[in-house]
Amino acid sequence: MSKGLFITFEGIEGSGKTTQAERAFEAVKLDGYSCVFTREPGGTEVSEKIRSILLDKANSEMTPICELFLYLASRSQNISQTIKPALEKGDIVIADRFSDSTVAYQGGGRGLDKEMIKTLNDLATNGLKPGLTILVDIDPAKGLDRSESRDRIEMESINFHRRVRREFLRIAEEEPKRVATVDGDNDSDSVHEQIMTIIRQYITGQTRPDGG
Repeated sequence: MSKGLFITFEGIEGSGKTTQAERAFEAVKLDGYSCVFTREPGGTEVSEKIRSILLDKANSEMTPICELFLYLASRSQNISQTIKPALEKGDIVIADRFSDSTVAYQGGGRGLDKEMIKTLNDLATNGLKPGLTILVDIDPAKGLDRSESRDRIEMESINFHRRVRREFLRIAEEEPKRVATVDGDNDSDSVHEQIMTIIRQYITGQTRPDGG
């Protein structure tokens, strides 16, 4: 592998994407690849501090623009310290959330201008995009029922989460060669097996099961 591969996991709250991202990370390592796991917001000391601000229920007065810039700041730091160095070494990087979440949550959920988000995100990422994105899809009501905690984002209305889900699905429809959608309502082992089939075919350069 001459350079690293960047794989991201996306989905609404309670979709199971974090569990699936962690399981995929362990499976890829067992396959013999050098793999790095990170999350957003977070992934570095600075980014984790930003995460605590973003998810704190006490920060209910945070404006959508403030929220957007905090997510982008966390991402920029994570790319600089974690993602970019790993990719340059030839590692596989698996990230629990990336820029699609910003489009879905701040664009779809908050209603911010998506072109503005794209421009600012391109600045924060220096144009970095994942080669493969796994979207773990689930009905928002089911997802929120699964959630064990209620952080600032999870406390948003069901309509907010429905808007976020619609935006994720729009992204998947718009970029089918990059985004593979799996049904998060299935049992965890079945979802994991489907995801690993997709990831292994991506790593070895084969055609994905969805034709991508």
